[in-house]
Amino acid sequence: MKSYYYETSFGSLFKHGEELCGDKVEIAKNGTDTTMVLADGLGSGVKANILASLTSKIVSTMLNAGADIPDVIETMASTLPVCQERLVAYSTFTFLRVSPTGEAHIVEYDNPPLIILRDGKSLDLPRREVEIEGKLIKETNIQLQPGDFCVFFSDGVIHAGIGKLLNLGWQQENVVEYLEKAYRKDASAHYMQTQLLAACNSLYMESPGDDTTVAVCKVRLPNVAYVMVGPPVDSKEDETLVNELLHFDGTKIICGGTTSQIVCRVSGREIRTMIDYISPDVPPIAKIEGIDLVTEGVITLGKALELMKKYEQGGVGRDNALNYKKDGAHLLAQKLILECTGAKFVVGRALNPAHQNPDMPIDLSIKLRLVQEIAECLRRMDKEVVVEYH
Repeated sequence: MKSYYYETSFGSLFKHGEELCGDKVEIAKNGTDTTMVLADGLGSGVKANILASLTSKIVSTMLNAGADIPDVIETMASTLPVCQERLVAYSTFTFLRVSPTGEAHIVEYDNPPLIILRDGKSLDLPRREVEIEGKLIKETNIQLQPGDFCVFFSDGVIHAGIGKLLNLGWQQENVVEYLEKAYRKDASAHYMQTQLLAACNSLYMESPGDDTTVAVCKVRLPNVAYVMVGPPVDSKEDETLVNELLHFDGTKIICGGTTSQIVCRVSGREIRTMIDYISPDVPPIAKIEGIDLVTEGVITLGKALELMKKYEQGGVGRDNALNYKKDGAHLLAQKLILECTGAKFVVGRALNPAHQNPDMPIDLSIKLRLVQEIAECLRRMDKEVVVEYH
């Protein structure tokens, strides 16, 4: 059984007039388990931000270390500063820990209930309630499946619209209904998070009355991309690398005209240039049987990197940065960001004959730099990336 991959995303709306958010999300991956903590500090502004930051760090650190829930609550009560106005010393939190095989442990304290979407429908979670030092804690253990979305949020979501568009704000059942309608099987965690956050912003009429945070974890099967870029220095490696590419269990991508010719020569397969989608900025893609994407090299890599950096900048319109166009750069960025959970770049360091043309002064170092920057960009998106040079 393959280990699951967990795609995570979170975002916040600050309370109108505040420079700091009173909610805090902490995400940690310790090599096996993935944990997410969303803490909502009491009040707003600096005080709430400090409370939420301390809570998220305490909860994630202690529970990851195997501490019991009563110990965590006791530590929070003795560590967090007391609010002089309300004489309480806590912030609310939601904790989610998922194992490589899909076992999920959920702990909730006073935050709105976590929602799990499976095939577009909300699951009825088997919550157990226990009272610890006067605080009602809810725990859930459940087996997740590929395609599941775990969505959790601060109470700014269910307060959205109070006193403006809605008398009582957004109720939990309204949030569930909205998420079920927004669900798409191929949606990313970021898409679901930004859709819900944008809806809250609209209900607040773009002037949030409370800090509002949404965190999403999507369960996926691993899909690593094998990206072959450029010919190896030693041509004796051609056959080995091509066979490795063809038998790779994942997405297969070729970047470079010389590289695609090597694959065709070794495999005996034909290459067909596609002219059904022409872009003035990016050379056309090609088709080789058994290969998911075949593109030109340096120009396409450079354009793809530009798109990936725009996507990485974030914002509600983040997915629009990819534009879903069909030229090689957009297709490459879409596959690496949206479809693949990691990548293996196999980079040849032989000088490409095409680059010896004085009309195309492209240095080998440019190609190597582009691959390295793309790899770093993917790593910042929490994808595992390996780069091999030949």
